Amino acid sequence: MRKPTAKSLILDLLLANQGQPISAKQAIAACGIFDISVNNTRVALVRLSAEGLVESAGRAMYQLTEDAHTLADDVATWRTRSKRIRAWDGTFIVVQAEKLSRNEAKQQRARARALLMLGFQPLNEHLFIRPNNIEDSLEAVRKRLYKLGLEKDAPVFGAQQFDTDTAKRITKLWNPRELEQTYSAQTKKIRTWLDRYQDLETEEAARESFLMGGAAIKHVVYDPFLPSEWLDTAARDVFLATVDELDRVGMGIWTALWQSQSI
Repeated sequence: MRKPTAKSLILDLLLANQGQPISAKQAIAACGIFDISVNNTRVALVRLSAEGLVESAGRAMYQLTEDAHTLADDVATWRTRSKRIRAWDGTFIVVQAEKLSRNEAKQQRARARALLMLGFQPLNEHLFIRPNNIEDSLEAVRKRLYKLGLEKDAPVFGAQQFDTDTAKRITKLWNPRELEQTYSAQTKKIRTWLDRYQDLETEEAARESFLMGGAAIKHVVYDPFLPSEWLDTAARDVFLATVDELDRVGMGIWTALWQSQSI
């Protein structure tokens, strides 16, 4: 697991804090666990503020800005994401997105991220598709895509009854077996750590829980949540439950760390 930068660590701390601000002392203490200097931490806070990602929440206190909350709030729903899955009726959701110019690289990144976070895959250069089994309605999916960065004029619609060749191509856009292997591997890795973390020093446990939790949560955020017709959802459920346990343990470790340092 790669060591985080000061900026990414501070943003992750704010995200994990579920909307509550953190103090400069907390940021410095957390970065110190990863051998990031006090000076680099302070510079990161200044840069994050200049980039409009964090703002003052009182004396030496920082919180995410409203703009930063757009993505952060959606990522934060990973804890309840499995509850937003519904039975698949055999239909699909399709996004039509026109090619963007080189001058629209920022928009291209926002679009790609939005589509990937909701599990869409390219059917061709302009059409992106996924099974229609997430959220309460197509309108809810459409709103999330637009909020996350898809252009507001990009059509988002339901589709079904594809020709045989296209239907076969669609089912090959995802790799269910690879996903199942990831669930099993991640579950085993996390479970092994949960069985031994109490033997670790607090700072070491905090560092490892942060890195392992971040990697696991990323898997959840970008999981396509394929329907049960395509994938062993039992393995996914076990993985999600294990990540939830890791999250609870990690939060407890970091709370104990703050208390031990009187932060």
